[in-house]
Amino acid sequence: MGDVLAGFHAAWEFESDSVLIRYERGIRTPKLFQALGERRVPVEAIAGVTLTPGRRGTVVLRVQPREGADPLIEAAAGQLKESGDPYRLVLPAERETLAEYYADELTGMLGAAAHSEPSDRYLVAPPEAPLHFKAYDGKASFDGKAVSFRWSWTGASSAKWKAGDQLFPVADLGGVEWRSPEALEG
Repeated sequence: MGDVLAGFHAAWEFESDSVLIRYERGIRTPKLFQALGERRVPVEAIAGVTLTPGRRGTVVLRVQPREGADPLIEAAAGQLKESGDPYRLVLPAERETLAEYYADELTGMLGAAAHSEPSDRYLVAPPEAPLHFKAYDGKASFDGKAVSFRWSWTGASSAKWKAGDQLFPVADLGGVEWRSPEALEG
């Protein structure tokens, strides 16, 4: 195919075996999209395609990633806001016919099986992990060997502040879980 469909905050390039999603950079673009830059989504990583009416004169083209195919979606575990969904392309309503065409083309590429079974491996490349980030209660960093937390005196709980800065070698970690700031204990 090789055609490009540009929407708000992203442009999708439809190829014979994948969809290349390029995210915009800009002040109104979600930070997640800016951090991702672009993602190649193979057709085998797609479970389905939908086209629905959006808000204020828009339509939304969305691909449903196959369970287990995208490490980002697995790590987010359903915690991403709708506006931060990297598989959602919002378009002006006047492009609905074009969006419908691409939805039909993608659905046709999926075939009758439509990859409904969970994937046994990641099919979409993982985004680069941040080496450091700042949160309300402190800063975290990763140097390749250990994860360190440096607590902020203005946001950290008294228990964290009293415990002091923490350093955890990767070998001592049993797992990592991301929790949205809006979630309980996020």
